[in-house]
Amino acid sequence: MAFSMEFINELKMRNDIESIVSSYVSLKRRGSNLVGLCPFHGEKTPSFTVYPETESFYCFGCGAGGDVIGFVRRIENLDYVESIKFLAQRAGIALPAEGLDDNMSKLRARLYEANREAARFFYKNLTAAEGKVALDYLLGRGLTPSTIKHFGLGYAPDSWDLLISHMKSKGFSASELQMADLAVKNKSGSSYDKFRNRIIFPIIDLRGNVIGFGGRAMDDSSAKYINTSDTIIFKKSYHLFALNFAKNSKERVLILAEGYMDVIALHQAGFTNAVATLGTSLTKEQASLLSRYADEIVIAYDADEAGQKATARAMGILAGNPVKVKVLTLPGAKDPDEYIKKKGADSFRKLLEGSKNDIEYKMQKLKEGFNLDALDGRVSYLKEAVKILADTADPIEQDVYASKLSQELNVDKGAIALQLAEVQKRRLYREKSRILKPNKLPAGEITKPDPQKMRYPKAVAAEEAIIALLIRNPELFKAAEGKLTEQDFVTDFNRRLFCSICDKIKDGVFSGITSFYDDYNQEEIGVISGIIAKNSEFVANKDELCNLIDTLIIEKKSIDVTKAASEQEILEYTKKLYERKNKGVQ
Repeated sequence: MAFSMEFINELKMRNDIESIVSSYVSLKRRGSNLVGLCPFHGEKTPSFTVYPETESFYCFGCGAGGDVIGFVRRIENLDYVESIKFLAQRAGIALPAEGLDDNMSKLRARLYEANREAARFFYKNLTAAEGKVALDYLLGRGLTPSTIKHFGLGYAPDSWDLLISHMKSKGFSASELQMADLAVKNKSGSSYDKFRNRIIFPIIDLRGNVIGFGGRAMDDSSAKYINTSDTIIFKKSYHLFALNFAKNSKERVLILAEGYMDVIALHQAGFTNAVATLGTSLTKEQASLLSRYADEIVIAYDADEAGQKATARAMGILAGNPVKVKVLTLPGAKDPDEYIKKKGADSFRKLLEGSKNDIEYKMQKLKEGFNLDALDGRVSYLKEAVKILADTADPIEQDVYASKLSQELNVDKGAIALQLAEVQKRRLYREKSRILKPNKLPAGEITKPDPQKMRYPKAVAAEEAIIALLIRNPELFKAAEGKLTEQDFVTDFNRRLFCSICDKIKDGVFSGITSFYDDYNQEEIGVISGIIAKNSEFVANKDELCNLIDTLIIEKKSIDVTKAASEQEILEYTKKLYERKNKGVQ
C-alpha cells in the first residue's frame, strides 16, 4: 500500500463513513446500522447498508461493498489514489510525500490539464476571425454572449493539426493528446486533430473538471455530432451534460433533454435544471446518477419518432430508480428549444407543470393505436392497459387508474381488478421461475456462484465467520495463530483471504477493508464486505473464535475422509476393470 496505516486510519477517522455516504444517499437508521437505496444499481426497496462499527458498507442487492475509500472510489469514478486525495482534501489533511508515487493518478491529472487547455483553445478560436461562422450560428440560434461564456462553448478550426501544434507548444506530447482523444493516430503513426470545423461543447464533471467534448459539424460531414470516446477520465455512460450546473436545483427536479443545444436553450430561459445524455441513449449508470440529485425527472425529448422511442426506453430504465417520472409533450414544436422560441419561457413552464406521469403518458400512447369505437378495439386496449398498471407496485395508483379505465370504457371495475391480478400473478410466477432456474442468478447479483461454497456450506459458514471476526477484531489473531492454518480452509478464495489477513497483521499493516485494495479487485472487495455484513451477529471474543475454528477443522477432516474414500473406490474399481480385461472378461 502506498500510504502508511497511520495515515489511512487518520483519514478514515476524519471522514467517517456515515457522513460521507449521507451526502450522496438518503439513509435511515435501523438499529446500530443505516439503510438506504443503493446508488450503484436501481432499486425501490433499500438493500444498501452502512455499518458504522466496521466503517463499511454493503449492498445486498448488487454486492457492492467496501469502506469509505471504496465508496468514494465507486461513486466518484476515481482510482484508489485519487479517492485518497479526495478525502484528504475534504478533511484538510496533507498527503504524505511517500504515498504520492502514483503514475495512473498523475496521468489522469495530466489529461485533465490537457482538456482544460484544449477548452481554452476552442473558446478563444470562437471569437477569432476563423470562428465567425460558428459564432454567427450560435447567435443565430438565439444564444447570448453570456450563455456562450457560461458553457465555455468554442470552435475547432477547419485544420488537421492546429490544436496539436498549440498543445505541443504547451508541453503536451502526442501520446497524451491521443489518450485524451483530442488527437487521432493515423496508419503512418502521426496524429491529426479529432475535432475539425466544429462547434465545441465542453463536458464538465461534478467536480468542475473538463473531461471531454462534443462537436457539432459546421459543414456537411456525415456525422453531425461527434463526442470524445471513452478515456481513463471520461466514460460517456457515466456522465450527463450540464449536471455540474443542474445538480444545485432546489426543487430536486431535473429535465432530461435530448441534446446540447436543447439544454443550453433551457438554461438560458431560466430552466437551469436541464441535462442531457452524451450522444448515447440513457444508461442505467446515468439513471442512477440522476436519482442522486432529483426526486422527479421530466423527460423532454424531441417530438419525432426517434425521440418518442428514446422516451419509452428512458422510462423503462428510470423505472428501476426511486424517482417520479413525467413526460413532456411539445405541441407544435419538435424540441424544447423550438417551443421556447415560439411560445416563450412562461408557456414552457406551464407545460412542465402539466406534464403527464409515466402511466398517463403510456396510456395516451397506447390509446392512439386502437379504435375505441369498436368493441374489439376497446377489449384489446383494456388488456394492454392493464399490463401498464401492473408495472407499478403502488396499489393506490393501480386503483385510481383502474377507476379511470372503468369510467372511460364503461367496464366494471371489478373485472379490471381481476384482469390486473391475473397479469401480476403470471409475472410473479415467471420471476420465481427465473430466479429458481438452475445456474441463473437473481437480478443484481454481480458475482458468479462459487462451486466450492455450494458443495461445502457448513465449512464455508465457519470460514466466513472466522474471517469476519478477524477483520473486525484483529486482536483475536493470537487466538487463531497456531490453532488454524490455511490448509484447514476448504475454499480457495477464503484460504487466500485468510493468508492476506495473517500476513498483514503479522507485518503490522492491517487496517480493515482498506488493507485489501492492493490485492483484490472491486468485485472481490464487495465479496469481503458481504462476508463481514452477513456475520455481524458473532460475538467478538476468543471462545467464539475457537468454537468456529473447531467446527471448521472437524468439517475439513470429514471432507478429506470422504474425498479419500471416493478416490480409493475409484482406484479399486479401475483395478477390477483392468483385471477383468486381462482375463478376457467382457
